Amino acid sequence: LPMSIIGTFSVMYLMGFSLDNISLMALTLCVGLVVDDAIVVLENITRHMEMGETPLQAALRGSEEIGFTVLSMTLSLVAVFIPILFMGGILGRLLHEFAVTIMVAVLVSGFVSLTLTPLLAAHLLRPVDHSRHGRLYQLSERFFERWRRAYDRSLVWVLARPRATMLAFVLVSAATAMMFHYTPKGFLPSDDIGQLFAFTETAQDVSFEAMMDKQRQVARLVQSNANVATVMSFIGTSGFSQTLNLGRMLIVLKPYGERASPEQIIQELRPQLTAVPGIKVFLQSVPTIRIGGRLTKSLYQYTLQDADLDELHHWAPILEEKLRALPGLQDVSSDLQIRTPKVAVEIDRDRAATLGVTPAQIEDALYSAYGQRQVSTIYTPTNEYWVILEVEPQFQTDPAALALLHVRSSRGALVPLNAVTRLGSGVAPLTINHQGQVPAVTLSFNLAPGVSLSTAIDEVRAMQARLGVPETLLGSFQGTAQAFQSSLAGMGMLLLMAVFVIYVVLGILYESTIHPLTILSGLPTAGLGALATLALFGRELDMYAYVGIIMLVGIVKKNAIMMIDFALEARRRHARPPHEAIHEACLVRFRPIMMTTMAALLGTMPIAVGFGASGASRQSLGLAVVGGLLFSQFLTLYFTPVIYLYLDRFGEWLAGRRRATSR
Repeated sequence: LPMSIIGTFSVMYLMGFSLDNISLMALTLCVGLVVDDAIVVLENITRHMEMGETPLQAALRGSEEIGFTVLSMTLSLVAVFIPILFMGGILGRLLHEFAVTIMVAVLVSGFVSLTLTPLLAAHLLRPVDHSRHGRLYQLSERFFERWRRAYDRSLVWVLARPRATMLAFVLVSAATAMMFHYTPKGFLPSDDIGQLFAFTETAQDVSFEAMMDKQRQVARLVQSNANVATVMSFIGTSGFSQTLNLGRMLIVLKPYGERASPEQIIQELRPQLTAVPGIKVFLQSVPTIRIGGRLTKSLYQYTLQDADLDELHHWAPILEEKLRALPGLQDVSSDLQIRTPKVAVEIDRDRAATLGVTPAQIEDALYSAYGQRQVSTIYTPTNEYWVILEVEPQFQTDPAALALLHVRSSRGALVPLNAVTRLGSGVAPLTINHQGQVPAVTLSFNLAPGVSLSTAIDEVRAMQARLGVPETLLGSFQGTAQAFQSSLAGMGMLLLMAVFVIYVVLGILYESTIHPLTILSGLPTAGLGALATLALFGRELDMYAYVGIIMLVGIVKKNAIMMIDFALEARRRHARPPHEAIHEACLVRFRPIMMTTMAALLGTMPIAVGFGASGASRQSLGLAVVGGLLFSQFLTLYFTPVIYLYLDRFGEWLAGRRRATSR
């Protein structure tokens, strides 16, 4: 273990990797994987010592006998992660460091187990003397022998009923495919980084003073929550918002262990904040990685685009209302703001010309009253101050005050503004957003508790299809939702490529196209166990769970490799029939199979428990691996021998056909 981890640190240093959440998660998983090869080698050496050989003889013969098995296990596990290295997009960049770290650790462990482990065994192990062992050893050994005898009896029963076993295997494979299709799917789960972000929205005609008052009410209410440590509040235009009626709040939570989870805090604050009149508050947990450059009131975005602005403004509110009615969504909002009150000043050009007033003079008067005209600068010994010309604050928000403005004509007389203009009121867009130079409206939403992103996306698409919107109105998911769609389309292919690469590697090692199929026969059972465990704990199939299933592809086939490799060696050296060879292989390899599986399972257990502040976000990976190992551990001990016998007969039949054809 220390040799493998230290060796991995060395390669990580050379490749410029850092110890972050991704690499540390990979190293945590490696703890249960890097000992597998050493367990197999050491167990085989010990078995030879129990047969009467000296430690040196057992180390030489045992490591030679198991060397090809360890090589197959190591290379096939490394091959699982090769497709991840070629993934594109944000997910590929995230998992690249993860894949490289595990691949290096496994390669180093394979090398150490074939070199250092036999060396230490030859010098440190002593001849076996059962009489010198204590009660705990005797008790555990009796328990294991009973367990192995029970497995022997059940294996004989299964081998005598191969058709029923194959039928059970087909049913398990079908159940795996069905669960994979129907399991709710997600993207990157929310990480608990101790912060919440909030958007606030008021009426489009709100003044700065009114916005400040309402924002302070919300901030005081949030600050009074027992889970909150600090609240930072912002209003005014900025890079996040170009309108005055939108505010932002950054909420810093108390240390982990002294508060509830961010999701629980959001659900607790949401009904309380609705008590503040005239302002809407949209809370969201700050994601570790924000995908997409647009910061909206909610985490997920659905953007509508249409070259016809009137058609876009007609359908956007309709779709927003329909989204609010969907049970899987909450905090639905829109960036469409077209109800801003406006005052139109129309110049009566004939009357203005008669009174000697030009349009430029009228525009200058309005800018001096309501603009940011700098008329002077006040200099002090330490600073300077701009002097801005404007009307008194009580006249700035009253349209009737326009009648009090006067314009000096070319003749020197003061002309009332309402003498040369006509005032009209109406509404106008506060902002008009574009995406790809096309007018766009973005609808943002959060997920209701217990709802997966895949379910929400299906609901949105079904709703738009039912409405029958015009073909010119294009709807597309943006940001995290868009990345989820592209990643989901590639994850299935990634899983298939991982299986294909392992098949090619095993085919090269065994020089056969049949035996790799036998080794890979345990994958459906592992997939069913992983998906069933996720469903049992109410977790969705997110990207971390996908990585766990890909790891299962590399871990589970180790059991079959140990069985098949021993059976092939028994047939080659001792000319034993297939039935007898696979039966002996299952019994001899029963102990290392149990040991390696328990090592991988216990090494993944801390992640499955969800220990730590951000442990819950990675818990799906641990659950998938632990559930897949537990379920496949017992089924592969029975499925693999039966499938081996069937495929061995199929291989002999093909060989006979080739010989007959060649004649």
